[in-house]
Amino acid sequence: MAIEIFSRREQKYLITTQQYLSLVKKMSPYMRADKNGTDGKYTVTSLYFDSPDQQIYFETKNKLRFRQKLRLRVYDDATLNSTAFFEVKQKHNNVVNKRRMLIPLKEAYEYLNRRNPGDLSTYRTTNIQVFKEIDHFKRYYRLQPEMVVSYDRHAFHCTWDPDLRITFDLNLRCRNDDLKIENGPHGDLFVDRELVVMEVKVTHSVPLWLTKILQNLSCEQRSASKFCTSMELLKGDLIPGYGELEKIKFGGVE
Repeated sequence: MAIEIFSRREQKYLITTQQYLSLVKKMSPYMRADKNGTDGKYTVTSLYFDSPDQQIYFETKNKLRFRQKLRLRVYDDATLNSTAFFEVKQKHNNVVNKRRMLIPLKEAYEYLNRRNPGDLSTYRTTNIQVFKEIDHFKRYYRLQPEMVVSYDRHAFHCTWDPDLRITFDLNLRCRNDDLKIENGPHGDLFVDRELVVMEVKVTHSVPLWLTKILQNLSCEQRSASKFCTSMELLKGDLIPGYGELEKIKFGGVE
């Protein structure tokens, strides 16, 4: 069963395709391909939410000490009958906490389309307490479906430390003209096709062997938000006060 509640630290890097290929080769004595997908490769398609005044965007953009997002996610090819992950992702003092549940995609849409969802226990979920937290978060911020973000992921786990995970995200795309995630990973590129977003996910600290590999390959740690970058590409000047914000150039997209 998928882990539904967990906490970890995440470090992000923006690297070239060549650095990605070199990393995969050099870390092979320490890491194995994720059991999901084919050789650890699969697609991720997520529906993100925001309030009418883009409060989630601004909390993320301004790097508040505590910030959170809501997303509905599927993997690879999905239909309305597929299982989806409904998830609250929270970040506090650089520690990421995730609380998620599994739910049939069709029932997730039914919940989202109802003004009053009624008794949450009538939905087929794996964790009713997380569902209640999602519902409270959604109501408090008046969250609405905002955009779809998708990418191809190549994931690895450490062979002896299950808490160490490394993911590489390629072909990062976003859209807001089609919010049905079962329609697959399509949209506009928001990171240059030759660049890869790498995330090192660990409970405590990055091991020395990995630090040395990253240094030898000149991989620079880079704080960048898929959510904010996609929002700016799709909405731009429609975001209140957008012209006054400091823009971060990310893979050729500001």
